[in-house]
Amino acid sequence: MSNPPLLLPEALGFSPQLLLDDIINAVNNTIVEGVNAMEDFLRQWADRRAEEERDWDSTEELEQGLVSFETLLEHHTDVALDFFEAWALKNIFSIPSDLPVVLPHQKSLDLRAKPERETDLVEEISELRAKLDNQRRLQRLYSRALRASKQQRLRSERRLERLSAVLDREKLESLAKVPPQLNAMYEAVSNLPPLDPAFVATLPLTEPGKREWETSKVGYLNWATAQLLSRAGADESAQGSSAVDEMFRNMARIGQADQLRKAVEITESVRTGLQDVDAMETEES
Repeated sequence: MSNPPLLLPEALGFSPQLLLDDIINAVNNTIVEGVNAMEDFLRQWADRRAEEERDWDSTEELEQGLVSFETLLEHHTDVALDFFEAWALKNIFSIPSDLPVVLPHQKSLDLRAKPERETDLVEEISELRAKLDNQRRLQRLYSRALRASKQQRLRSERRLERLSAVLDREKLESLAKVPPQLNAMYEAVSNLPPLDPAFVATLPLTEPGKREWETSKVGYLNWATAQLLSRAGADESAQGSSAVDEMFRNMARIGQADQLRKAVEITESVRTGLQDVDAMETEES
């Protein structure tokens, strides 16, 4: 009777052939131990007899007898063990081919599937394993991105605290109230070309070391008025007067001197605070 090659080891949890090999090895070890014990006994007996009979020497005969005894014993043992192995495989470790055997872990399984179906299932399992590996890699990437986002959030919160200490609500409200004409005036002044040294040298000095527009507000207004009038000419005096009026109206729309000074101070304070924050971030990085 032919048995399935893997059914019996799967049911028993071990290979029957390995069990029989262990039994045979144990028997052979026992025979070797018995032969060694017999050899020790015979040598002691031969030594005692040699002491009683001086002319008697049995060394060669003793060795030949032990070899013959061991050979004969091993021969009979091998024959008996071969018979035992064949009998065990045929009677003990044998399952009839017409006996339906269903193992507990094979219950409700269809073992009559074709090899093609088994191949498809193996490929499907391989694809599922690949998807599982991809999901694990994606999870590791998400975990790494989450840690990076948390660190960036902590840095942003620290930066917000520093900026909140610099940009308080009152300063922001004051900056919001600054007229837009201030920015336009600042840009216009920044884009003015440099003064010609020859023209500056021709200007009258009211005080030693100071020019007319550097003395006071009145001096600046007088200087600006004179410049406008000189450019307009005698025949365009009306147009020059309108330009001066337009300048005063623009100054009124921009704001008073106190408001401008306060706006400049707040702007300078904010700029200094931002520079301090940038310096601290540079030191941390």
